[in-house]
Amino acid sequence: MDLTPDDVRDVLRVLDSSGLAELHLETADLTITLRREGGTGWTAEQQVLRAPVLEDGSGHFGRSGEPEDEAGDGRSGHFRLPDGLVAVHPPLLGTFYRAPKPGSPPFVDVGDPVAEDTVVGIVETMKMMTPVHAGVAGTVVEFRTGNGEFAEADAVLCVVEPA
Repeated sequence: MDLTPDDVRDVLRVLDSSGLAELHLETADLTITLRREGGTGWTAEQQVLRAPVLEDGSGHFGRSGEPEDEAGDGRSGHFRLPDGLVAVHPPLLGTFYRAPKPGSPPFVDVGDPVAEDTVVGIVETMKMMTPVHAGVAGTVVEFRTGNGEFAEADAVLCVVEPA
């Protein structure tokens, strides 16, 4: 089931006229949670689900049939990672932040254990903050996208060693 922006607006209109304080909607590819913030209206949290990217045995990584990343900058669909490590990608393109706000400690750091649903950062797109979940249980071994850097949809934000 694909949700269009009009579908989301319709859901918000119905919720605005109801007495509900929270709505959780989940499809195969998307999870949306809407909550009222006191009397000020609705907030939205979204999670775009994406399978972790694992090595396929040929030394290739990623989700597409593109050639290896010749430049070595992590911008193509394939990434060179040591055997068994998992690349964490952003759910959509935008500016990657490792902390919830400037001056705050990062969500996770190198060496920290993570679960599948652990937030490792946020991506800002058009003033909307989208959490980035690890997608796999393990330990963070490296960040490949710096705090405040723009991340394409196929960028490697961090690398996790599965537990």
